[in-house]
Amino acid sequence: VQLQASGGGLVQAGGSLRLSCVVSGGIFSRSDMNWYHQAPGKGRHLVATITTVGETVYQDSAKGRFTISRDNTKNTMYLQMNNLEPADTGVYYCHAGDRWNDYWGQGTQVTVSS
Repeated sequence: VQLQASGGGLVQAGGSLRLSCVVSGGIFSRSDMNWYHQAPGKGRHLVATITTVGETVYQDSAKGRFTISRDNTKNTMYLQMNNLEPADTGVYYCHAGDRWNDYWGQGTQVTVSS
């Protein structure tokens, strides 16, 4: 099983980025998927979740600005991030959890300049 996150970069405050996470290994359709954020010098925090049936949950910091989605035909999860703020800077990790295990991707760096 591998999770490959991409789409990070440098953007000005107020800008947008779209993160992607491609999952290989046959677990995608049976896994709840999550995006986590780790700011510099801080712990990893859950940002958003999408379940196997497409239900979504957002942390307060992401509500109204971020949209999580998934495409089961492409084994890919997305995070559309709009109106980015400097506090959104950090590494974004994708995570997959099924009934038996959980898996982490390598992370993609997002830097938001003020």
